[in-house]
Amino acid sequence: MWALIVKEFRQMRRDRRTLALMIVMPIVLLVVLGYAASFDVHSIPTVVAGPQARPVTPQLHKPLDVTRIEPAKGLAWALSELRDGKAVVAIVTGAPRPAVLVDGTQLFAARTALTALSSFSRSSSGTSAAAPGQSPPLPAAVHILYNPELKTSDIMIPGIPGIVLVFVGTVITSLGVVRERETGTLEQLAVMPFRPRDVFFGKIVPYFAVATADLAIVIAVGVAIFGVPFRGSMGVFALGALLFLFATLGMGVLISSVSENQGQAVQLAMMTMLPQVLLSGLIFPLSSIVAGVRWIAYFLPLTYFTQISRGVMLRAEPITALWQPFVYLAVLGTVVLFLATLRFRSYLSPAPHARMPRRRMGSDSDAAETALAGSRDRK
Repeated sequence: MWALIVKEFRQMRRDRRTLALMIVMPIVLLVVLGYAASFDVHSIPTVVAGPQARPVTPQLHKPLDVTRIEPAKGLAWALSELRDGKAVVAIVTGAPRPAVLVDGTQLFAARTALTALSSFSRSSSGTSAAAPGQSPPLPAAVHILYNPELKTSDIMIPGIPGIVLVFVGTVITSLGVVRERETGTLEQLAVMPFRPRDVFFGKIVPYFAVATADLAIVIAVGVAIFGVPFRGSMGVFALGALLFLFATLGMGVLISSVSENQGQAVQLAMMTMLPQVLLSGLIFPLSSIVAGVRWIAYFLPLTYFTQISRGVMLRAEPITALWQPFVYLAVLGTVVLFLATLRFRSYLSPAPHARMPRRRMGSDSDAAETALAGSRDRK
């Protein structure tokens, strides 16, 4: 038993990746969940419009954070600010009473805003003094847009396609390529008249097709069964999914190129999936994540796809309002695909030359074995 214990410790010490996973992952989970697992929203972007915008603004307190004051603007401008995701709360002042618009797609921020706005709604009758003989202004009317019932399914289901694409693109793709290496068929492909990019895209196209089918199924089920609205353009959504899928497929190939077996590929894939689920804003609001951890979210493709998915499905955002997540997603996808292609090419290119020494070693071994057999016969 002691010999087995020593042997296992030696194997564990040699397997650096598994050892790092066992030691580093609990620390990463503790830090990420400790700083990111919070539903408390400390700052809610708020815009105020209308002729009484400036007198109303001092009555708003934290967590309502007034970012713009536009006395000359009206209801149409406030609606566009909420639709384009530039604000969560918009207050439009004017007769007969102020109108408060809340973006229901920001679930936790909307709930926090409703609590903060309750005091404003009660005190809004004092925003302007009533003339003699007239009744005071009515309290502010609060309207929740895009998700009036604040349903959790309307918020989560637009983000589930991102998880599906991450799983298929990262985990399944990395396992498929590593399986080729373990069975030796990847070396056979290296000696065939294929260019590395042909093999690369030949490997990822089937997974791309499967992920696309999964995406269509998830969207169809979410709309048909759970009643999640799809208000935006299907073309804008498809373009965002295409960019995101290329990024995840490239990440899967990149993971497979640095993994020696399927176990290592699964470990690395899980280490990349976990931060994307926790830090992308899919579950916890980005505004509630501490800045020291939040910066990681801006390097995760799922962060931008979640913004695109929710913006298109729930708020019908046009591509002009989503240009930032599209650009960032395209840059991340280009970088990941470039690194994956380089790594894949470096693995395939030296394969024909790497087998030459093995053939010479095999011939020398055969000669030595023949000589030894001959000496035995002479004896």
